[in-house]
Amino acid sequence: MDKIKKYQKIIEKILTEYDELVHKSPDYKNETCLVFDENHHHYLWLTVDWREDKRLKSIHVHIRIKNSKIYIEEDWTQEGIAHELLREGVPNSEIVLAFYDPETRKYTDFATA
Repeated sequence: MDKIKKYQKIIEKILTEYDELVHKSPDYKNETCLVFDENHHHYLWLTVDWREDKRLKSIHVHIRIKNSKIYIEEDWTQEGIAHELLREGVPNSEIVLAFYDPETRKYTDFATA
């Protein structure tokens, strides 16, 4: 399996597990969506719902594959998607914490771009 396909499967597995986990909580009643765009390499886990007359729309995680690396654009999970990726065997040199500006990325243990 080539690297991109392998990364797609890992990302989809992690986001699916998070989505399933949140729905096991009796306190979480909102509708969530998993969006996997394998042609353009974008992967999202988000909430889209209504609470009475208030629109609920938030991105929990946005990941994309760019230049054969995994860019974490947004991550509101407690532990962090980067740690999940490391557990799945993705080296830290292949993960970019894109929610940080390029200057700040130099001070992380992950790739800068």
